[in-house]
Amino acid sequence: MVCRGWKATSVASDRSEGDRAPGPLWSEPGSLLEHVPVAVLGIDEDNRIRYWGPGAEGLFGHDSAEVLGKAAAVLFPDGPDDSPGPSVQLAERGRTLGYWRGRLPARHRNGEVFDCGFRAFRVVGTDSGSMVLALASRSDVLDRVKTNLAFLDSLFETTPIGLVMLDDRLRYVHLNQALADMDGVSIEEHIGRPMEDIMITSDGGAYRRMLRSVAEEGRAVAGVLVGLRTPGHPDLDQVRSVSLFPLSGAVGTRSGVGGLMVDVTEREQAIMEAGAARRRLDLLARATARIGTTLDVDVTAREVVAAAIPDFCDAAVVEVVEWMDERAVFDPQQPLVTRRIASGTVLPPPAGELVGGLDRVTYPPDSSIHRTLRSGRPLYVPVDDEFMTRTVIHQARAQLLKDSGLTGLVIAPLIARGTVQGISVFGRSAARPAFTEEDLRLAGELSSRAALCLDNARLYSRVQDIALTLQRALLPSALATSPHVQVAHRYVPGSQVTEVGGDWYDVIALPGDRVALVVGDVMGHGVRAAADMGRLRITAKALARHNHEPADLLAELDACAQEAGIELATCLYVSYDAATGRARIANAGHPPPLVRHPDGTVETLSEVLGVPLGVGGHPFRTIETDIPDGAILALYTDGLVEVRGHDIEEGLAAVCAELSQVADPLETMADRMLSRLLPDPPSDDTVLVLARVRRSTAPER
Repeated sequence: MVCRGWKATSVASDRSEGDRAPGPLWSEPGSLLEHVPVAVLGIDEDNRIRYWGPGAEGLFGHDSAEVLGKAAAVLFPDGPDDSPGPSVQLAERGRTLGYWRGRLPARHRNGEVFDCGFRAFRVVGTDSGSMVLALASRSDVLDRVKTNLAFLDSLFETTPIGLVMLDDRLRYVHLNQALADMDGVSIEEHIGRPMEDIMITSDGGAYRRMLRSVAEEGRAVAGVLVGLRTPGHPDLDQVRSVSLFPLSGAVGTRSGVGGLMVDVTEREQAIMEAGAARRRLDLLARATARIGTTLDVDVTAREVVAAAIPDFCDAAVVEVVEWMDERAVFDPQQPLVTRRIASGTVLPPPAGELVGGLDRVTYPPDSSIHRTLRSGRPLYVPVDDEFMTRTVIHQARAQLLKDSGLTGLVIAPLIARGTVQGISVFGRSAARPAFTEEDLRLAGELSSRAALCLDNARLYSRVQDIALTLQRALLPSALATSPHVQVAHRYVPGSQVTEVGGDWYDVIALPGDRVALVVGDVMGHGVRAAADMGRLRITAKALARHNHEPADLLAELDACAQEAGIELATCLYVSYDAATGRARIANAGHPPPLVRHPDGTVETLSEVLGVPLGVGGHPFRTIETDIPDGAILALYTDGLVEVRGHDIEEGLAAVCAELSQVADPLETMADRMLSRLLPDPPSDDTVLVLARVRRSTAPER
């Protein structure tokens, strides 16, 4: 190496240790030399120190005044007497070899001896003089840096983590093979390209803004999840855990960004699938608790829709099959007619009109509905032209479906106990993920639960219809009439959640201007109660026509009840004689009759209360009382006075208060009393009989 204009004179560095202005060897901030302190010194042909450059004082502890012009041996420990010292070896190798590197022991000003690495080469000046220029660093520091570099090289080459360096314009400067494999793009194709050319995100530029913030503000981020696609894997959605940190550039340049990227797509998918599974289980648990709270078909269908929207789908309908004959078997070759009994949607118009604008739907043979009923399993169908053609036969409805925003449907059969009940349909728009196999299974679970509840409701409704039909058949179709007794009667069945009860009543014409009024109630509900009620009513009518005393009639009814296995029933029997204006009364555990006098006062005839029918072993008694001309007798069952949460005395007082009102025509009075006294809907069957009595002109007997 020739150093032009160099003179073989003692030279001291004019730069202080803290001054990093350019010199013979100068390290820019951020370079390797900044992290490895390097001392520069020169040794002349006389083995004296002629140059004391940057870092020399820091490494050896001597300032320039102490060493310039002195023998270089001051920097080294003494060697054996018969061998040249380290300084001589260093200078000689630098002169003879031209360039030499190696390690020699060195000595600090404080006496410490340390291993030092040297680079030595000969420098020739213009006056033909020469000098050996040496670069020196502590060996332990060099070893540490070498180890770190080896580690970094190995990390960059073998780690499965993606490593990347971007410049200040967020262009690829360097990356490892792991990241290239993640992107499906070679390392060479990355270099120089902007980040957004490779990492294609749909976050509105949020990822780029984060990178820019790291580069310009020096704010590191760790473990940020980023969803993306790349040109090398255009159909693969990826999720990466990204950590970014600023990179200090050389003097006069702007900062860049370094990054570590881990592909966590499978992990995130597993987490999302586990979360989705939990949500499906939660939905199924909630649906199980909500579906089937009543034995009403329409209510059950509405519960299915409410359970599915909006957690599972955007729209849902429940339809039941309209069978011409309940014994008919589903035939996939025949059109299918259904009745839509529940619907709902969270989508804007016209989705509401689509799901709720039709009561009856006809599906052609081989439709998607036929396919799912034939297989007995849920079926996913995209809303496309094929579905429109095969399933939606009305063009107007097809257009509504296209405009609704629904992109996919799950059709689930409602089949229970081998009976096809109908279908449930769940729809999603493009704003939600498409239905998965797990969603199909959930739809099947919901529909199975709904089908069983619907079948229970159907069977219950059938039993209710039978019981109600039987009860109505056994109640009197026409009451006996009398010129002396005007009667208004009402029978109010309980609500749909209450089974048909055993309430009954009758008006029986007796010889000699006499009329019998009978009201009873059989304990229990359903077909058995209706049948027991009919047995007691017919028996009471037959006994009354044989002119039995009221107490004797109840005794006969009691025996009949015991023989028939009727455990408990109540009965009130009133025989009114228009000639005398007197009534003979017997009571078997029934609420007492009321008498509204012409002046509006109401009297309760409670002194005749006896034990119910079916108990046996207790005699009944008859009382006789005068009934004023024009008075109104009120007979009723417990549905009129028993209100949940209130004492029966309160109910009786309310009936008396209503009865004391202005004596309207009996029909009007009966309607007014029921509308004001019964809850909506009625909690139990109720009978009310109002009878206005008049004395005959016949002489008293």
